Amino acid sequence: MRRPAWFPVLILTLVCGPGAVLAQAGGGPGATSVAAPVMPPSPALPEGAGGDPQTSVAQAETSAKPSANLTTSIQGLLGPQADPGGIRSFLAKRGIEYSLTYIGEALGNVSGGIRRGAIYEGRLDLQIDADLEKLAGWKGAAFHTNFYQIHGTGLSRYFVGNLDVISGIEALPSSRLYELWIEQKLFDDRFGLKVGQIAADTEFLVSQTATLFLNSTYGWPDITGVNLPSGGPAYPLASPAVRAKFTPNKNFSLQVGLFDGDPAGPYRPGLDPDPQRRNRTGTNFRVTDPPLLIAEAAYAYNLDGGARKRPVIDEPGTVTLGGWYHFGRFDSLRFDETGRSLADPSTSGIARRFRGNDGIYGIIDQTLFREPDKNDEGASAFIRLSGSPGDRNLVDFYVDAGLAYKGLLPGRSDDTVGISLAYSRISQSIRGLDLDTILATGQPQPIRNFEAQLEVTYQALIAPGITVQPDFQYVFHPGGNAVNPRSPSGQRIKNAAILGVRSTIRY
Repeated sequence: MRRPAWFPVLILTLVCGPGAVLAQAGGGPGATSVAAPVMPPSPALPEGAGGDPQTSVAQAETSAKPSANLTTSIQGLLGPQADPGGIRSFLAKRGIEYSLTYIGEALGNVSGGIRRGAIYEGRLDLQIDADLEKLAGWKGAAFHTNFYQIHGTGLSRYFVGNLDVISGIEALPSSRLYELWIEQKLFDDRFGLKVGQIAADTEFLVSQTATLFLNSTYGWPDITGVNLPSGGPAYPLASPAVRAKFTPNKNFSLQVGLFDGDPAGPYRPGLDPDPQRRNRTGTNFRVTDPPLLIAEAAYAYNLDGGARKRPVIDEPGTVTLGGWYHFGRFDSLRFDETGRSLADPSTSGIARRFRGNDGIYGIIDQTLFREPDKNDEGASAFIRLSGSPGDRNLVDFYVDAGLAYKGLLPGRSDDTVGISLAYSRISQSIRGLDLDTILATGQPQPIRNFEAQLEVTYQALIAPGITVQPDFQYVFHPGGNAVNPRSPSGQRIKNAAILGVRSTIRY
């Protein structure tokens, strides 16, 4: 099959296309969502998820998504104990700031999936940021790093068997480095160059509204996490990279990132097949793998608020267009090098090889409504679509969408409620291989087709820096209608219902 030339067309569109496409204000994907207070005109707009201007009134107060911009802290509640020994204030005067965030959650698969059961998992995140101009006189430079201590058992891995991982913090237990980079700002901060170990899911493919939801697919979407080697440079694995971002004004941004294309390194006989075990501490620092290139343009509109006489039309939002290209080689999922099906008894067993892989995506993040006389309460929505060639990828089409409302209940102005849907279509190559297998063996088996996920969640702000979030998820066709590995008769994994609660505390 011939691979569509999506990526070259995308780059041509970004560079030469209509000015309206060329961009957004702020940094990453999803720079327009519906979850943050939209302020009146001011020199510095509030920052939202992904580093863009905050355009989502329904953006979560806390989130496990690496792109989230968290500002609340329990420090103000601690009184004299808020800064033991004066260490925090001592460092702040020298341009160094740190934060600690703990996320703990109990989740249970109450029906369907691989098997029923419940788990507890947690993640402690230490982040350190330094203003290098204040610290060392290096004008326009900043340093960032963060470390994770991850513990507990993953519900998707052991109980559900789905592609859209139930929790954004699920990972194998480990203590690991995530990001470690320096950024240089130039031209009155309109251009930024970032170098170091970088995670793509902090800035690319981001929706501000989607940061509310627990499922991992609303951060780094399923289509990239499944199709890219080792899941791509996203939680819990970042990779060495260079990212350049140009923001000519508050409305537009264009960013490009060049990443090592396999943060764990390729699998070879004798190595552990799990990428998280091949890069146990986040310190592989690989730079020799075929690279991954990501480019994204975004345009944020209605940032000044205005009279808001017309719902939706006068409200802020962001339109984002992006794409990626991986320079490595990828196996056909259905045919061998001679053109026979890999299920054919006479196959060579050596898959046909393709040069390169790519994907294209678009995001709309839109504030729908703000409460009268309130800039930080109301409803936001998002939709995100992505496609990749089906001859070398498990998922060839992906879409998710959601709606969130902040301050829906009287007296709970900082709480946020949301509902979302995600759909991943299994590629024609995989469906064809399943049919070939049935014909070759004469044995019935499920034919993989799609996986879909519904989530309903409510985040309650108990106090500054502390949230509790009950959550319900329902997974249709886990694994894309895959065979249950625990079924002796080869039945598919049944639809799964998940109940749980997450708690977060930040200092």
